[in-house]
Amino acid sequence: MTGERMTPAYGSPPPSPGRMGVDFEKRVDFDRLRRYRLARAKAALEASDLGALLLFDVNNIRYVSATMIGEWARDKVARYTLLTRTGDPIVWDFGSAAKHHKLFAPWIAPQDSRAGMLGLRGAVAPDAGLVTAAVAEIKSILFEQGLAGSPLGVDIAETPMFLELQRAGLEVRDAQQVMLDARLIKSPDELMLLSTAAAMVDGVYQDITEALKPGVRENEIVALANKRLYEMGSDDVEAINAVSGERCNPHPHNFTDRMVRPGDQVYFDIIQSYNGYRTCYYRTFAVGRSTPAQRDAYTKAREWIDAAIELARPGVTTDQIARLWPAATEFGFENEMAAFGLQFGHGLGLGLHERPSISRLNSLEHPIELAEGMVFALETYCPASDGRSAARIEEEVVVTADGPAVLTLFPAETLFVTNPY
Repeated sequence: MTGERMTPAYGSPPPSPGRMGVDFEKRVDFDRLRRYRLARAKAALEASDLGALLLFDVNNIRYVSATMIGEWARDKVARYTLLTRTGDPIVWDFGSAAKHHKLFAPWIAPQDSRAGMLGLRGAVAPDAGLVTAAVAEIKSILFEQGLAGSPLGVDIAETPMFLELQRAGLEVRDAQQVMLDARLIKSPDELMLLSTAAAMVDGVYQDITEALKPGVRENEIVALANKRLYEMGSDDVEAINAVSGERCNPHPHNFTDRMVRPGDQVYFDIIQSYNGYRTCYYRTFAVGRSTPAQRDAYTKAREWIDAAIELARPGVTTDQIARLWPAATEFGFENEMAAFGLQFGHGLGLGLHERPSISRLNSLEHPIELAEGMVFALETYCPASDGRSAARIEEEVVVTADGPAVLTLFPAETLFVTNPY
């Protein structure tokens, strides 16, 4: 690395124990985790005016039922769960997955693991009757539990499902807000999983710094990172941005086969999950050498993120953090919508974007108050004066009673030069 700048001292991150279950250390207690999440979801439902939640978002399904059949299901809208005020979660799963859960997920009652099929995003047309049959079954359960006249919350569903629920006389409302409320405060077990996920990326960045040299391509680094993460125990490498040279400014949010050259500035975002809990973790490097313009941009991005981290304390409101960051017009964009996601904060958990969401686009007029147990990523971006380079930094932060604790520990105090000449 170059320079002598020191990052302010923050609280220690939550433990990141080994990935095995052992008898000689206190590690993640998955039974406790399941109980905590279901209790949070039930409490959020009880605090709402809804009678039940019909959930299709895989993160919500996992939160309330602790079932997951892999990333295959994430874009299929094929699984769904019903959580009522008076009952336990009922999970409709894809084919044989329901029988599997009866054998291996005993926290779901056998009669509540059911096979279900709605059409796989229209591949089976609605006139086949699958959606109609599913809605009739759901309505009968609500009737049996005395909830047929209560509003039904739905998070994300295909249009035929919404239409059929309404045709069946059910009042449909938004469940996603209820579930995001439930997922807002993380338990000690969730914090350990988030910390372990970040520790995995710490190690991958070490591998990247050793491999990042002239001649390597962006996609090769992405392949390296995917391999290492899955070897470490990741259950989903959702996306890795790899952006180098002239591609840095403006930020394209992708990767290509561009070949890295001497003096390039390069930044990465590693988005992956361990036991469902996600990372969003940017780091910026210079290859071989750095320029004054690159270092200046990095210093500004670092100052902006440090100021935001310092405010990550109970009682602070998100507009106070957003006001620390430059307006879009100050770094080359016409408005906040065009610059959205560059000076940004977003909650992390089972989902990549949970609450709080922090930006000048939404937080100035609609702030929320930070509370102990919130976890979010803060990310800043600064284009360099050379017109092609840019700095991108991201830190994952836990709000504690004593102030912020940072989960992302790979060095980022100054611009890291890889394989210097």
